[in-house]
Amino acid sequence: MSFRVEFVRQQYATDEALRIRQEIHEKYTVPQNNFVEWVLSNIKWRGDEKVLDVGSGVGSYYKALRHIAPQSHYIGIDLSAGMLASHPAIGHVARADALRLPFPDHAFDVVMANHMVYHLSDIDAGLQEFRRVLKPKGVLLIATNSAENMPELKVLMRRAVVLLARAGAMQVQPPSPSSERFALENGTRHLHRYFYGVMRCDLPGKLVFPSVEPMMAYLESTRSLREPQLPEDVMWEDVMAIMRQQINHLINHLGELVINKLTGVLVATDSGAFMEEFIQIKSALEQS
Repeated sequence: MSFRVEFVRQQYATDEALRIRQEIHEKYTVPQNNFVEWVLSNIKWRGDEKVLDVGSGVGSYYKALRHIAPQSHYIGIDLSAGMLASHPAIGHVARADALRLPFPDHAFDVVMANHMVYHLSDIDAGLQEFRRVLKPKGVLLIATNSAENMPELKVLMRRAVVLLARAGAMQVQPPSPSSERFALENGTRHLHRYFYGVMRCDLPGKLVFPSVEPMMAYLESTRSLREPQLPEDVMWEDVMAIMRQQINHLINHLGELVINKLTGVLVATDSGAFMEEFIQIKSALEQS
């Protein structure tokens, strides 16, 4: 088992860390939005689709999906039994590996893989599995972050690590978000290897913190993913101490800490969704 897989399993053994981050996003995001509803709005639903929710976790998308597609047939899978235990559709979920989906070819109209593709040990193998279980006109829906998400946080984290590491600043690599492995930018390129059409939809926003504690809670919730990336001579507790000092200084000086966000959705298909009209027009032009 790779170190990455083990860290991900630790992070998502229960829903506590994820819940903390979700609550912080909901409370401190400006402008306010319902992210789950926005994600689902990026494809047109008939209402009776067969939907596979890969990495479903606690079922964050289930309630909104039932509202937008009330006759849909839903299946959620996740590697974490602890997360699935809190899923509202407990009779329609299973513990399974995204790299070896236990379903036949062409079984689903929609495959959702939201904020999870970047955790896969083999991203290309995962995308091939998603394509395999999709119907010919099926749609893959993936929410992920931009590589430019939370730039202010990256600057603060790098500064803290550089101050603590014995190596020179040029040699220090601060912890990077897992999402950079499959972000809006490189995720588009990944998907074009396996799907004819890929559409990117962005949702910019910002986190505005009037005090230091919510930001520190957010960072602590990511510890199992960030701490293993620190230089050997740098301790997590020391990094957090410097982060607290920096954030307090900024809030005292500016009145608040603003962290810009850029997240979004990638929609991929061969001939469904947004590609249907394009293919019809292309075919008509070729025949004229």
